[in-house]
Amino acid sequence: MKKVGMLALIGFIAGLVMIAVMKVIQWVTGSPAYVLLFNFDYIPVVNTWEPVWLVGFMFHNITCIASVVVLYYMLRPFGMENQIAPYIAVYSIGGGLLFSLTALSEQPPDFSDGEAWIWWTLGHAVFGWAVGGLIKRWISSSGLRRKEFVSINRA
Repeated sequence: MKKVGMLALIGFIAGLVMIAVMKVIQWVTGSPAYVLLFNFDYIPVVNTWEPVWLVGFMFHNITCIASVVVLYYMLRPFGMENQIAPYIAVYSIGGGLLFSLTALSEQPPDFSDGEAWIWWTLGHAVFGWAVGGLIKRWISSSGLRRKEFVSINRA
């Protein structure tokens, strides 16, 4: 249970890192990709909840936290849960594919905005780097690593 809590904290922190990176990209380039972090207008029922800014922020954080916990445990059987590269790869590819959801949204950027896609995908690569780095630092070096898994397999 302690590990899940640490993974949730890592997801939250890495999500804040992604927000900061995407905001800087928006300031520097003018790209509207930042808007997608908080966009949920294509999800029935949820798209009626208010205040929109808070729901968007919560949607982003819940998504980040859940994805970190799930991916960590998906990588675990392969012994890759403490490596940085799988997180960068999965979040970059996944983020790049999720960009297609812009086609369902009224908000910018447009689905055909290649520059926004590049920035969006880069932002997700940074998220993956932050997640993998924090896991490597906080979980693999803390003794929370594979204790439970090893003890289960020895039984």
